[in-house]
Amino acid sequence: MAFGRHLLLLFALPLNPTMTSYAKPGVRTTSVNYSAFDHLHFYVGNAAQAAAYYITRFGFSPLAYRGLETGSRSILTHVVKQGDITLAFSSALTPDNADMSRHLAAHGDGVHDVAFRVDDAAAAYAMAVEAGGPDVSVSPPQELKDESGAVTVATIRAAWPDTTHTFVQRSAYEGAFLPGYRDSRPAGEGNGGGGRGGSVGDPLVTLVGTPGLGVIDHVVSNHADGNMEGVVSWYERVLGWHRFWSVDDKQMHTEYSALRSVVVADPDEVIKMPINEPAPGRRRSQIQEYLDYYGGAGVQHVALRTTDILRAVSTLRARGVTFITVPGTYYEDLRRRLAVAAAEPGGVSVAEDLDALQELGVLVDFDETGYLLQIFTQPVGERPTLFLEIIQRAGNEGFGVGNFKSLFEAIEREQASRNNL
Repeated sequence: MAFGRHLLLLFALPLNPTMTSYAKPGVRTTSVNYSAFDHLHFYVGNAAQAAAYYITRFGFSPLAYRGLETGSRSILTHVVKQGDITLAFSSALTPDNADMSRHLAAHGDGVHDVAFRVDDAAAAYAMAVEAGGPDVSVSPPQELKDESGAVTVATIRAAWPDTTHTFVQRSAYEGAFLPGYRDSRPAGEGNGGGGRGGSVGDPLVTLVGTPGLGVIDHVVSNHADGNMEGVVSWYERVLGWHRFWSVDDKQMHTEYSALRSVVVADPDEVIKMPINEPAPGRRRSQIQEYLDYYGGAGVQHVALRTTDILRAVSTLRARGVTFITVPGTYYEDLRRRLAVAAAEPGGVSVAEDLDALQELGVLVDFDETGYLLQIFTQPVGERPTLFLEIIQRAGNEGFGVGNFKSLFEAIEREQASRNNL
């Protein structure tokens, strides 16, 4: 990335459409405090198999379960966790579940709900409905209780169809996930271990270990050309968020395709959501491919942050995760650029061994604030839609714009193999 956080000084000016920009938040318009992505809720064709995939491949551990045994007669859900990353996978138990059937027919497996952990779910919901109108409401605030305490949840429609946001207030809850779910943590980690939804743990842990993924860093959504600004404005108006970072197609392009992106963030910049749209190009962009196969706007990828990407990627590869690759010339250029940066006063240097990063295929982006390390998986489902990013930050709060050209070219090679470029 060519510019750093000092660009906050430019917040009073329009963002330059030809450069990467950070934007300073203006006057806080919400009293709600966001503390994390609480969880991501997927609609999938087979929840048990989806959860097992993330357990065996990505090192997640069983957390909670709901189904016929817990009184849920129409929906089965398996919940898994690693660090503070929680993923819930739901499937219909009966053939008359029209909502899930329609979602799966239109989109395939995908993220249906992006849930935020807040200090006041009722206040977050009230602001959203007041600003967005009654149609934004899906489920008003309700308090869920069991022997482990109480959780308040409320759900609204997101800025695009077929995706929702749930506000989760769980400070008074000590259970595994939510009331109504059975604890399925392995013995020694909770109260689970018995019956359907229980677990004895992942035997791969003793063979290859766990990757050490810690938190959801950001969640990216793709939108049709011309829709990005409207979605960004929705987060500003309805949730009281602000623009954190932006880049346009002058930088994010290859010979064949391009995109524009604006990152929105909550007032405390704990939660960040890049909003992407394709820009006109000579061929079909990765964003347009996603839109075509997902059937519209949706979550394109989820970035999972770690403090040790070498360990994480080595472990994930040992577990069978496949990643997008870049040519060796990328690392030749990287070494040249890092050598120039290190020679400058206060220049950045990368602590990790570059040979090890190259061997694993990890990308490096840097500016005067620090650097980040990132790598992207192949799509995790049948359709070329959702994929995951593994990221480690060392002072750099950007999104790897310096890697976008190499990443785009790598994705285009994958598109070409699918006859979709």
